[in-house]
Amino acid sequence: MTSTEQGPVSGARAAQPDRLGHVVFITAAAAMGGFLFGYDSSVINGAVEAIRSRYAIGPATLAQVIAIALIGCAIGAATAGRIADRIGRIRCMQIAAVLFTISAVGSALPFALWDLAMWRIVGGFAIGMASVIGPAYIAEVSPPAYRGRLGSFQQAAIVVGIAISQLVNFGILQLANGDQRGRIGGLEAWQWMLGVMVVPASLYGLLSLAIPESPRFLISVGRKERARRILAEVEGRNVDLDARVAEIEAAMHREHKSTFKDLLGGRAGLLPIVWVGIGLSVFQQLVGINVAFYYSATLWQSVGIDPTASFLYSFTTSIINIIGTVIAMTLVDRVGRKPLALAGSTGMAVALAFLAWAFSAPLVGGKLPHAQGVVALVAAHGFVLFFALSWGVIVWVFLGEMFPNRIRAAALGVAASAQWVANWLITASFPSLSAWNLSATYIIYACFATLSIPFVLAFVKETKGKALEEMG
Repeated sequence: MTSTEQGPVSGARAAQPDRLGHVVFITAAAAMGGFLFGYDSSVINGAVEAIRSRYAIGPATLAQVIAIALIGCAIGAATAGRIADRIGRIRCMQIAAVLFTISAVGSALPFALWDLAMWRIVGGFAIGMASVIGPAYIAEVSPPAYRGRLGSFQQAAIVVGIAISQLVNFGILQLANGDQRGRIGGLEAWQWMLGVMVVPASLYGLLSLAIPESPRFLISVGRKERARRILAEVEGRNVDLDARVAEIEAAMHREHKSTFKDLLGGRAGLLPIVWVGIGLSVFQQLVGINVAFYYSATLWQSVGIDPTASFLYSFTTSIINIIGTVIAMTLVDRVGRKPLALAGSTGMAVALAFLAWAFSAPLVGGKLPHAQGVVALVAAHGFVLFFALSWGVIVWVFLGEMFPNRIRAAALGVAASAQWVANWLITASFPSLSAWNLSATYIIYACFATLSIPFVLAFVKETKGKALEEMG
């Protein structure tokens, strides 16, 4: 039996940090990028109708303004790995914090539609960076025995960000007497919704000053003593630190800085493991989850729900999202990644099928019939719950763990970039698809949820409990 099969000689697999609370703080601070990811992605939900009204645009143009941030997300995700390998994970977080702040101010004070779109691209670039650097950094500072739960912090932060954005939007809407274009202190309500993100963006920048650099990055630039001290902080002093540094260094000696060329191979162009990562990312989006966060207020209003109630339903959906994420964080290291993914896919497929049935009913007086309305509300919340307790968490955990060290940064960047492209496709197409046939749109999403089941069974390997250096 080889040493890899036996496990790390340093004892990393059984590492117990001396101060778990300190490791949790480090993880939570890094996951603040996930909070901003969720906040910035979802806050636009409260401004959709106001933007449509202020700039007098149709659904196709509106969809592009909403979705254009995702282009920035894809670019940010594709480049974050290279940036992080060159200047470090912490510097990458700080750049993202600055971009989030600039985007918030610009989006709140646009001159015209074109610069609103530009500021959304800037914010999207920051989201893309955060989507890559968060899970990578957390995976690199987490002891293997806790890595699933700590890796779940990224998604937990995302869903909390989504919920807080909806709560802030609801509060601002109340101050504006239920009018998204109502004026508060000289600005319209929707401008305040977009501008409040300055607060968490500034906090993210401050927190990035209080956490250590990744030990793997420090070893890569020759700062072994600093890396040893950080490993003692996050993995505990009972681990053989010299052996641990040697393990990481040996793994790095077998590799070079990952680039896109390193991902090439096999008959399908890319290495099989890279395609699996791309598949996980794409399926996570093709089930239509972000429709619930970008368009839910507009969707509920389109079937007869009044604006204030539609914002409330958006908020309750976000609370369900948090509950599901907590369930996933509790189970991910006990049950494993694959079982959660399979359970979530099954639940989402059923909930989406019920949504398709509910929206197939003709409107009566501009509203869904009572029975279908109740089913739509329950199924929408059920869909979000099953997503949150499975794919919402495990995809980020998988992407932080599943790739070999020599290609991790580049592969994670490609997979996350594919996720943003799929997100853009769903976001940009939903207004037109829903105008064509809302029920059929949800049938399409249900089909993707169903297809994800054989994909996971056939191609995805469990990573529970393995050290990063064991990923082959």
